[in-house]
Amino acid sequence: MSSGEQHQGGCICGAIRYRVSGAPLRAGLCHCSQCRRETGSAMPAFVTWPRDKLEILKGTPAGFRVSNFATRQFCRDCGSPLFWRGDTITLFLGSLDDAEAMPKPTYQLWTERRIPWVPEMPEITQHRQEPPRG
Repeated sequence: MSSGEQHQGGCICGAIRYRVSGAPLRAGLCHCSQCRRETGSAMPAFVTWPRDKLEILKGTPAGFRVSNFATRQFCRDCGSPLFWRGDTITLFLGSLDDAEAMPKPTYQLWTERRIPWVPEMPEITQHRQEPPRG
């Protein structure tokens, strides 16, 4: 992916639209209960960029803090989960218009909480919890 590339995304109702610029830093999967509850899925996928690469094009995302390092943001109209805003911006893969263009996840978080019928995917680095930040 080139540094001049841009990707757009948004919520299902169209009230929120955003653009990210440049190549993502990383892509991953999460098995934690917060991500499962927020997305309603067994294992959400996400892609991370530097925080300054996000531009909100339309609307104002709602948010709530669930930790001391990030705020989860979503559309207040339709409830679509959009991203985590912390030191970086972590977009839920499903909110991107071109999700299929994103790199394959290279790591998984909170695998100790993986739902038993979800395959282990040993080819993707596994962290039983979340690795240390920094």
